[in-house]
Amino acid sequence: MIEIYKEQPVGFIGLGVMGQGMAQCLLRQGWQLQVFARRDDAARAVVQAGARRAESPAALAQACRLVFLCLSDDAAVEQVLFGDAGLAQALARGSVVVDTSTIAATSARAFAERLAAQGIAFLDAPISGGQQGAETGTLACMVGGPAEAVEALRAVMGAFCKSITHVGAVGAGQTVKACNQVAVAGALLGVADAIALARSQGVDPRVMREVLLASTGRSFVLEKHGQRVIDGNYEPGFRARLMRKDLRIALETARSGGAQLQGAPVAERLVNELCESGRGELDWAALGLLVQEKGG
Repeated sequence: MIEIYKEQPVGFIGLGVMGQGMAQCLLRQGWQLQVFARRDDAARAVVQAGARRAESPAALAQACRLVFLCLSDDAAVEQVLFGDAGLAQALARGSVVVDTSTIAATSARAFAERLAAQGIAFLDAPISGGQQGAETGTLACMVGGPAEAVEALRAVMGAFCKSITHVGAVGAGQTVKACNQVAVAGALLGVADAIALARSQGVDPRVMREVLLASTGRSFVLEKHGQRVIDGNYEPGFRARLMRKDLRIALETARSGGAQLQGAPVAERLVNELCESGRGELDWAALGLLVQEKGG
């Protein structure tokens, strides 16, 4: 199994909101980093911080035996892996690709099978914790793949993760991430309803929130997103259009396994309505805004 040392270059592809923070964490921890980005502005900050920029995924793969991906969707991951000048064209046998993107479990398993034919390991390792977690290195990561590979990479992944949990075979990471998104969406709907109920009865929602935080209604969503909804602060940390994508992945995953989810379809419908109203770039906590609007 691969052994990674700080003297060896690590690859990173996907320098968006999350990837920027994760890449900077790796650099701050002393890892040698090579990156690929199509846009100059996406690569500028990490290059200034000490990363080297590759001309293509294949060029990056020639120098790195470990590559992290943090991309927008299944199609983007497939293109970077198997498209023109993709990673698969140049990665050496024994290399590892760690995909921190949120994609379908079925896609993760298909990508892993194709790479395995070339002697390359693939871990699906979606993350949770938002932009702040990426920047501070406190993300939670749920990893699917061989246990020995997960253990071998704990040190390097620890640069941007506070929690790394091996949850099963390839695809299990994406399944657990889907479970997370279903649970957090349901929680936000409950919080938004509670705020709407308080306001309808002339109760200060700030006071209501403080009471619930000291009672059985306490939750991370109430603590973080509840304050956002009350303040009307929807500056994006995790955009509504990305939550819509994640919920659709969760619903498709449920259908493929015969599960009939009840709350997630409601959340997906409302997040879709938010996006279709031109507010897909707002933080997904704006779901609470939509609930307030529907209540008049």
